[in-house]
Amino acid sequence: MKICVVGSGYVGLVTGTCFSEIGNHVVCADLAKDKIDNLNQGILPIYEPGLEEMVKRNAEKKRLTFSANPSDAVKGVDVIFVAVGTPSRSDGGAHLGYVDDVAQMVAENITQEVVLVLKSTVPVKTNSRIRNIVKDSKHKVHVVSNPEFLKEGEAVADFMRPDRIVVGIVDGDEYSKDVMQRLYHPVSLNHEKIVLMNPESAELTKYVANTMLAMRISFMNEVSTLCEKVGADVHSVRHGVGSDARIGTRFLYAGPGYGGSCFPKDVSALVHTGRDNDVEIDLAVATDRVNQRQKGVLVRKLRKKLGDLRGKKICVWGIAFKPKTDDIRESPALTLIDAVLADGGIVAAHDPIAADNARNLYKGKSNISIVDDEYDAAKDADALVLVTEWRPYQSPDFERLNDTMKQSYIVDGRNIWSTYHLKQMGFEYEGIGVIGK
Repeated sequence: MKICVVGSGYVGLVTGTCFSEIGNHVVCADLAKDKIDNLNQGILPIYEPGLEEMVKRNAEKKRLTFSANPSDAVKGVDVIFVAVGTPSRSDGGAHLGYVDDVAQMVAENITQEVVLVLKSTVPVKTNSRIRNIVKDSKHKVHVVSNPEFLKEGEAVADFMRPDRIVVGIVDGDEYSKDVMQRLYHPVSLNHEKIVLMNPESAELTKYVANTMLAMRISFMNEVSTLCEKVGADVHSVRHGVGSDARIGTRFLYAGPGYGGSCFPKDVSALVHTGRDNDVEIDLAVATDRVNQRQKGVLVRKLRKKLGDLRGKKICVWGIAFKPKTDDIRESPALTLIDAVLADGGIVAAHDPIAADNARNLYKGKSNISIVDDEYDAAKDADALVLVTEWRPYQSPDFERLNDTMKQSYIVDGRNIWSTYHLKQMGFEYEGIGVIGK
């Protein structure tokens, strides 16, 4: 099939590249000429394991191309994916201006009947909104809702081996149904992965899925606070609770709160969608409120132990919001760093992948350095705070840390060192709701 993906950011680039990997001819289009120029040179705007090699392979085979002219790229294709941003508005709703612009551009420039697939995360009723925009096109435009469920750091695997493929189609649109089933057939060979529903259900499914996962995280973070008060260990509680098959073990890990580009935005959007329809989704509201509070847990522990942070050096390990990505949006590390700097502290931070993004963010700011070696960051530090559980941090040289730090105080935001007997090595250790050894 001939496919155009409009928007070459995280979702668009992964989607387009993976479709080319299974034999389709794909053009990824974006108005950002610098981004397209870099992609044509093999320089990706994001870090995602396995993606760079896949882009190179399919570009060499001419199955994957890049264009800075979306109006031209949509001509002569069978399917057009919309993968542009839908950033949060000040009221928590999603900004749909970019999606609307793409729809209008498609209506004016296509040269044949197409399926227009909304891959961007959008509010309920967006499919109907877009159908209204394209209804006067010279050629038939079928509008389909197909939200993405790609986890950063595992996006390629998620696309090639999906849990499910949610497809929202207007009742009676057999053309779109046939196209979408054909399109996703190569990644559904072991069993049918496509879940067909109406567009409103598909749009809501994305928000509900992410909010439910965020809810589990916030709930366990509240439980971790209770554990610290009563002498329980959140690891044990998680194991005991997660052993129940009805609950399971995933997304039950206590930590410094969730971040990234999806959970915070989608929780807010679900709340906004509810309020637009006179429904107050209290659990979603509470999920966000708990997360905002939890993102301050690390600096609260520092203040309690060290007192006034003025002039104190804090070593931060991990800046990305999760491992295997360079995405620092809404990262708990940023909340920590900003709070320490606001208190007059000094920050030395390290991240194996996201360092450049952090340097760009804090460029020109004083009292913060993003260093290339994690042990250099810890030199003369009054505290080391682990925020992101990257593999290289999971079994560090604690003897070296003890020698290089000014105070042997560790705050483990991911509880990965809670069983390492750090107290016997001379450290003062704090986790999140755990009984550190």
